Amino acid sequence: MLSEHVKQQIDREVAKYPADQKKSAVMAALRLVQEEKSWLDTPDMDDVAAYLDMPPVAVYEVASFYNMYDLKPVGKYKITLCTNLPCALGGAVETAEYLKKRLGINFGETTHDGRFTLKEGECFGACGDAPCFIVNNRKMHSLMTPDEVDKFLAQLD
Repeated sequence: MLSEHVKQQIDREVAKYPADQKKSAVMAALRLVQEEKSWLDTPDMDDVAAYLDMPPVAVYEVASFYNMYDLKPVGKYKITLCTNLPCALGGAVETAEYLKKRLGINFGETTHDGRFTLKEGECFGACGDAPCFIVNNRKMHSLMTPDEVDKFLAQLD
């Protein structure tokens, strides 16, 4: 069930579109629910569909297409590493292998303590700063060599 706080935030997003196009706020609504609950399960997506007067399958399609939505629980820190060709040529392959070894997980997995989830991502539009990753869909970190990865991990709580 959507919280009143999330409903108010969704209403603000819906107001940005013509009255007959409230389904246009689906991406924002999914983001808001995920921010509150940390991931999206089927009942959450059904609630968004009902609130926006959409078929549930239309919401599932959006949530499963974009990698910023998590359809299973993730760690406290979700690290999404760009692995597109420019980043791969800029060192992302090596950074991916280093992260996997350092965290003891592969792409799509979460550490046993629930701190980290590692995901593979698509282009972030920062090819000149490769390799780069985004943490929790919010903050991009660039030029992430193994030394920079170690510095980043060391500063987390």
